[in-house]
Amino acid sequence: MKNILINSIMIFGVMTFLNFVMSILIVSLLNLPGGSYGMAPFLILMEGIIVSVIGFITVLIFKKSYHSMIRIAVLFEIIYLFSLIISGFNPFGSRDDHFFSVLTYANSGIVLLVIYLIDLINSKISFSKDKKLP
Repeated sequence: MKNILINSIMIFGVMTFLNFVMSILIVSLLNLPGGSYGMAPFLILMEGIIVSVIGFITVLIFKKSYHSMIRIAVLFEIIYLFSLIISGFNPFGSRDDHFFSVLTYANSGIVLLVIYLIDLINSKISFSKDKKLP
């Protein structure tokens, strides 16, 4: 990675967007009522933007420590899960809103896995390019 700041903005943006889209998919697939769940994806989008700003400031301060895509993604994930806990997404219970909260936490894990797979593919491609160079 040549410019860690641009890559961190890209990673934060992709992770925020994926969390937002997956929460929209949850609401639509579970046929949850629009009144109580319709704005939840936008709350997740706002949380993702706030987490991205906090994460970007952290990367700016500790630029030398965040040199890989995975470290930046894990930083986003830790801050995102902490913000979900603070905002009241309680996954324990039997009602629909608790089930939605469990799926929101699962979405964040899936997004981290997607970013890990993208990094793995990217590193394999760059390794094969480096191997072919004389």
